[in-house]
Amino acid sequence: MRRRRARLLCSLLLTVVAGAGTAASSASASPASPWSSRPSSASAEDAASAEDAAAAAPTPLDRVVPAPASVRPAAGSYAIRPDTRVRVSGSDGSARSARRVGDYLAKVLRPSTGFSLPVTTRSGDDGIRLRLTPKAAGVRTLGEEGYRLQVTGRAITLTARGAAGLFHGVQTLRQLLPASIERTSRQPGPWRVSGGTITDVPRYAWRSAMLDVSRHFFGVDQVKRYIDQLALYKINKLHLHLSDDQGWRIAIDSWPNLARHGGSTQVGGGPGGYYTKDDYREIVRYAASRELTVVPEIDMPGHTNAALASYAELNCDGVAPPLYTGTEVGFSSLCVPKEVTYDFVDDVIRELAALTPGPYLHIGGDEAHSTSHEDYVAFLDRVQPVVAKYGKTVVGWHQLTGAHPAKGAIAQYWGTDGSEKEVADAAKAGTRLILSPANRAYLDMKYNADTPLGQSWAGYVEAKQSYDWDPGTYIKDAPASSVLGVEAPLWTETLQTSPQIEYMAFPRLPGIAELGWSPASAHNWDEYKVRVAAQGSRWDAMGIAYYHSPQIPWPTS
Repeated sequence: MRRRRARLLCSLLLTVVAGAGTAASSASASPASPWSSRPSSASAEDAASAEDAAAAAPTPLDRVVPAPASVRPAAGSYAIRPDTRVRVSGSDGSARSARRVGDYLAKVLRPSTGFSLPVTTRSGDDGIRLRLTPKAAGVRTLGEEGYRLQVTGRAITLTARGAAGLFHGVQTLRQLLPASIERTSRQPGPWRVSGGTITDVPRYAWRSAMLDVSRHFFGVDQVKRYIDQLALYKINKLHLHLSDDQGWRIAIDSWPNLARHGGSTQVGGGPGGYYTKDDYREIVRYAASRELTVVPEIDMPGHTNAALASYAELNCDGVAPPLYTGTEVGFSSLCVPKEVTYDFVDDVIRELAALTPGPYLHIGGDEAHSTSHEDYVAFLDRVQPVVAKYGKTVVGWHQLTGAHPAKGAIAQYWGTDGSEKEVADAAKAGTRLILSPANRAYLDMKYNADTPLGQSWAGYVEAKQSYDWDPGTYIKDAPASSVLGVEAPLWTETLQTSPQIEYMAFPRLPGIAELGWSPASAHNWDEYKVRVAAQGSRWDAMGIAYYHSPQIPWPTS
C-alpha cells in the first residue's frame, strides 16, 4: 500500500474547501474554522466568565493527558494569588535551566491571571517551587524526563532530575489549572490546583510528531505554533520532512539551486518556500526551548523530483525533469550508479548535520518504486555510513529493513497490520523501531467519509482507532524491547494553514502522545475519552481549531 497515495484532485479540493464550513458538529461550542488563515477568536473572550465559573472546583490530579504514572490525591488545594512567587533552584550547575523553565511558566500564567509572578532564586516554603536536583536520591528513578509534583495548601513543588522533566511537569500543572489559564487577556480565576502528589515517568524515550513541509510549505511561525501544541502533551521530538517530489525546503550552500529552484513550488502550484539556515536554526532553538529535538528528513533515493529538477546531473540521463506539483508517489529516483549522487548526498548530510544538534538524521527510504531492489540496497549501503561519518544516527522508514540496516539504525514503521517479517527480523537483530502505523497514527487520514481534508488510502481513522492499540505488541514477533517509541506523522498534500493542521491533529495527537508516555496499564479508551473531552475548553482558549469527534463526550457548556 502506498503511504501517501492521493485519492483527491488536490488543487480542486483545496479550492473547494477554502470556503467550506466545519463538517463536524457537536453540542459544544463551534471550533474556529479550519479553513481560515488563522483561528477565529470572535466571542472567545466573551465566553471566559462562564468557563471560569464552571472551573471553580479544581481539576482532579488524574484528569490530565497523558495519564500520569502515579497519582496520590490529598485533601486541600493550592491557590495562585497576586503575591505568589515562582521560586527556582538547582544543584550541580542546573540553576540556569531551572530559571529558564520558571520564566516559561510565569510567561504562560501572567496574561490570564494578571499577577506579576516574579521568578526568584530566593528559597522559601511557599509559592510555586521548581527544583532541579540531578543527584538527589529521591529523584534518581525519574530519569531525565520524569518529575514529581506535590501540591499542598502552602506550595506547589515540582522536582526533577533534568530540565526536560521539570518542563514536562509544568505542562501537567497547566492542565490542572482552569482552561482559561491559556487565554491571553486577564480572567477572573480562581486559580486552584488539587492537593496531592503526581510521580510521572515516560514509557518510551521517543514520542514524536512529524510535519511534512514539502508538499505544502509552512513558515517558521507556523512551525513554532505547532511546537507549542506538541509540548503541551510531552512530545519530545519534531520530525521535519524537508524534501520530496514537490519541494526542497532547506538551504544547502554547496547546492544552492535545491532551495532556490526546488523550493519554488508546492502541491497545486503555489509559491512554495524554503528555510534559510538561520530559519532552520531558529526552529531548532525554539524546539529545544520546549524540550523537543528536531529530526530532519531528506527523503532518498525516491521522493526526489525537486532535487532532480534542480540539478540535471543527478539524473541518469542527464536531463532535469520539470518541477512537480501533483500528488503521485514512487516515480522519482536519484541515479544510484553515478558517483555525483554520493557527492550530493555527502554535501547535503554534512551541511544538515552541522545545523542539527540532535543525534538523529532521517534518510527516508520509502516508496522507491523506480529504484531496483539491487540499486536500493547498494544506495543505502553507501549512504548510511555517511550519516555516521557526520556524527548522526540513521533513521529511515521501515523499508530500510529490507536492505542492510546499519548498526544502531532506527526503522520507522508505517504499515497497517504489523505483519512484515523483515521488520520483525531486523528488530530481533537489534534494529530499533518507531511505531507509526498509518491506520492508527497518520494524522492526515480522514476521520470519516465527510472529512473535507486528508486522505483515506489507509482507511478512516477516528479518535478511538488512533488511541486503541499497543505499540509494544503491534509488530508481530518483534521483541517489545525493540520499540523505541511512537510518532504521529502529518502529511500535507491537502493542508495549507495552521487551522487545517490543527483540525487533523486534534483530538488524535494527544492520544498518540499518551500511548508514548503513559504506562500500558493506563490505556483505557472509556476513561481516556473523558479526559480528552475536558481538553476541548483548553483548545478553545488556545484558539486550536480541533475536530469535534462524536466519539468524545465534549462538555455541553
